[in-house]
Amino acid sequence: MVYNVSRYLLYEGNDLFLNTFNIDDFSHNSHIHFIGIGGISMSGLAEILLGRGYTVSGSDMSESPLTEKLRSLGAEVFIGQRASNIKNCDLIVYTAAISPDNEEFIAAQASGAVVIDRATLLGSVMKSYKYAVAVAGTHGKTSTTSMMTHIMLAAECDPTVSIGGELASIGGNIRVGKSDYFVCESCEYHGSFLKFFPYISMILNVEADHLDYFRGIDHIIETFRSFALLVPDDGAVVANIDNENVVKTVSGIDRRIITCSVKSPDADYYARNIKYNNGFGEFEICEKGAPLGTIRLSVPGCHNVSNAVCAVAAARYLGLSIKKIAQGLFEYKGVGRRFEIKGERNGALLIDDYAHHPTEISATLATAKNMDCKNIYCVFQPHTYTRTKALFDDFVTALSCGINIIITDIYAAREKDTGIVSSKQLADAIDGAVYIKEFSDCAEYLKEKTQPGDLVITMGAGSVFKIGDMFLE
Repeated sequence: MVYNVSRYLLYEGNDLFLNTFNIDDFSHNSHIHFIGIGGISMSGLAEILLGRGYTVSGSDMSESPLTEKLRSLGAEVFIGQRASNIKNCDLIVYTAAISPDNEEFIAAQASGAVVIDRATLLGSVMKSYKYAVAVAGTHGKTSTTSMMTHIMLAAECDPTVSIGGELASIGGNIRVGKSDYFVCESCEYHGSFLKFFPYISMILNVEADHLDYFRGIDHIIETFRSFALLVPDDGAVVANIDNENVVKTVSGIDRRIITCSVKSPDADYYARNIKYNNGFGEFEICEKGAPLGTIRLSVPGCHNVSNAVCAVAAARYLGLSIKKIAQGLFEYKGVGRRFEIKGERNGALLIDDYAHHPTEISATLATAKNMDCKNIYCVFQPHTYTRTKALFDDFVTALSCGINIIITDIYAAREKDTGIVSSKQLADAIDGAVYIKEFSDCAEYLKEKTQPGDLVITMGAGSVFKIGDMFLE
């Protein structure tokens, strides 16, 4: 599909994308408008462009701390998406979540301004940096991008950062540096990351997800393979070879491949002698078979050990010392909604987690079961109908783990409820699980059931965290 008939030929598709767009073609008195400015990535891009002196406006469906922050930085933010928001714009950027029949999007196309999607703008921003690290994978992107951020901060690289979550050390989801270093979370949905210009591509894992867009796992592997091929001749692909689909993705490609593993000592970077202190990993990192140093993590779970090995590999390719790498990884305490401790109620600990794919759920619950607690209660909110339907059996397996499971209604996100699947069906398929529709009823259920020493997890990519807030009240 050609979104804009102009000298910018922007095609959507995995096989060919001719990205001739360059943000530097726009003078710094240009007006740039964002449709969906409150999104975690869109708000970050808006902040970067505000820092470069552009006039920035945008719209979103509701107020949030992100929209409030953008206003404080000088952006004009409209609540509600209407045609009247499009006023004398030179460039209009839209999020992939915007429907083609959105009133403001239709007005944008008719306005005469250049119209691009979020990924195209992010790719153009990436061109400005010599050492751009794009972190991709079905899971772990936010955590690993945050790890890389802490490593670069420890090494005083002064990076620009774009993260799909809130990282306390940079005061949010964006950091604007003044160096050649850039690190960003890179999403595969709709092949967005194919519009990027990475020096290092990190592929953490490749699994079935976003099946409302992808035709199946072969299509997903093909897309990640195209992403790996984006790195230049002097760049590198950091690949977690513990994931068999990652091995398929990078097999035979004409790029420098740096392999990472927590299982195979033959990998370029290998974690050995792994041990856990109350869930927090500690291991010896080997570089091409030789011991390099000891890494101690301040975030729990075996999945974070794997993420950290990949971060070490990327940082070493950038020439950073193991001392600074170890320092950065130790100083990383986690990111918002990734096994985030929210508080206690009557001696019961509340943790919130973004897990919404069966593999992520299994990792989160395995980490929880390794903690010193009595009973575990997990409130899970499935994310999108298509994912719940396509991976139904995998969700049942992941959630059938011997803890107390509460399922609340599916978070629709960009979809409409067509009746193809329901949360009650999922709860009925899990032995002992309970379906509770209303958030307030979920919170009351937890208040009645929990005792001192128990652990409560709110889990999902939607609004399930609100149940935790109600529980703590």
